[in-house]
Amino acid sequence: MALGIKQFINVAGIVRDLKSFNFSVYGQWFGYINIVLCMALGIANLFHVSAVIVFGIISIVQSLVILFIEVPFLLRICPLSDNFIAFIKRFETNAKRTLFYVVMAVIQWCSLAVMVTSLIVVAIGLTISAASYAVAHFRHQQFQNTSIIKNPADDDFPHEAVVREML
Repeated sequence: MALGIKQFINVAGIVRDLKSFNFSVYGQWFGYINIVLCMALGIANLFHVSAVIVFGIISIVQSLVILFIEVPFLLRICPLSDNFIAFIKRFETNAKRTLFYVVMAVIQWCSLAVMVTSLIVVAIGLTISAASYAVAHFRHQQFQNTSIIKNPADDDFPHEAVVREML
């Protein structure tokens, strides 16, 4: 029996999150999308022969910082400096994440002054995340993490299959 990724995805949790109208969850989902956009489009913009290369490098760095902000579990398993961990842990509220995403979006919007490239998509994505967190802040919604991956303690988590695949 092959082990599929669908067995580990928490579809019910994703649907529940999308129906919750909690904008911090929407901001987090756009954050996940921004990780991919920043990395892919940052790499794609490294091949320009202009100052846009700097904004491509900044975009790649932004993707890594967003990854650690939106997936806090990685802070425990990756060897990181205490200063970096303290910096990342500052962004645990909707207001602070709004400010973080606004600063990141402004940096990418500034790239348009050099040359209009695909980094505009990164700027738009970061702006959407900032707007989502801002709406959550002004609506006084509690910050909550989304649950994409099933919890290993859940009954429907494929324990036997995991052990079989590892052997």
